[in-house]
Amino acid sequence: MWRQIKDGLFIAIGVVMASIGLKGFLLPNGFFDGGAMGMSLLLEMLTPINLSVLIILVNLPFIFLGARQVSLQFALKSAIAIFGLAFLVHFIEVPAITADKLLIAVFGGFFLGSGIGFAIRGGAVIDGTEVLAISVSRKSSLTVGDFITVFNVCLFIVAAIFVGIETAMYSMLTYFSASKTVDFIINGVEEYLGVMIMSPQNEDIKQMISYDLGRGVTVLKSDGGYGNKANEMPDRKVLFCVITRLEVTKMLVEINKIDPKAFVIQYPIKDTKGGMIKKRPLH
Repeated sequence: MWRQIKDGLFIAIGVVMASIGLKGFLLPNGFFDGGAMGMSLLLEMLTPINLSVLIILVNLPFIFLGARQVSLQFALKSAIAIFGLAFLVHFIEVPAITADKLLIAVFGGFFLGSGIGFAIRGGAVIDGTEVLAISVSRKSSLTVGDFITVFNVCLFIVAAIFVGIETAMYSMLTYFSASKTVDFIINGVEEYLGVMIMSPQNEDIKQMISYDLGRGVTVLKSDGGYGNKANEMPDRKVLFCVITRLEVTKMLVEINKIDPKAFVIQYPIKDTKGGMIKKRPLH
């Protein structure tokens, strides 16, 4: 029950934030975003149909697709979020906050991205492009990111032709601001990194990670080598741990104290669960 209440709260916050971005920034100035929301805004400029109606019509196929590809609960939450956003866009009045085009693009994207991000944290979407991207990625060689990029490139080309190059360029800035805000809302400041460490001093480094940093560490057995030494290290150990981006600098400093020649690999991790990982603030 508490989880459902939190999800409902996140979705409500997301709907309100997105409506502020649309009514207070983008709509009064003729800017738009990428994805399904961008398509709705572009169609609103080119047709006499009201935006609230377009939000529902454009996202309706994605709701049905989400029911098939994800879950019925996800589709139901998304439907509530999208209808709620359409309701607010139609009935609330938000005064235009600024006339500066740069501020409109950046802060319009910020509020819209915040709305999308909070809705995702609540287990729903108010922009169904990613649902379509997941479906396409399962049936083709395109990744989710590839499909969204291609979709938005096509959208901005159409906008440049029918609306104008300057508006399309400002709208690309809006999309960039929104996408970065979505990443921040979902991943937070403490973005996770996977770190792999290869060093002859692996026991000392393992002790440092476990006791000095208080992080969990996994020891992987591996073979390795290079050139003429390819067979000289048949039983090498590789250390693996997951830390936040805020902790990585301290870890690298401590590893350098133990073994300046240690080979360290870092790569981003979208999400984790269990173990010794800290809870995200908004989970």
